Amino acid sequence: MSVPSSSTALRLPAGFRNLLEGLALEVLRAQPTDVVAFAAQHFRTLLQQREGDSADPALWGAWLED
Repeated sequence: MSVPSSSTALRLPAGFRNLLEGLALEVLRAQPTDVVAFAAQHFRTLLQQREGDSADPALWGAWLED
């Protein structure tokens, strides 16, 4: 897939790096055979936690990045 070049600088959304690092650590720990299904479950769990106790890992990650 090619991406047209432009002068616009792309930036990651706040907290995104933290979310991906968390996923990467869990993948390394669990060594799943189906990484896509594992990632989907990982993010479903994060959503349930956010809805249950208002802890938003993306906001936390954004705070850590600042």
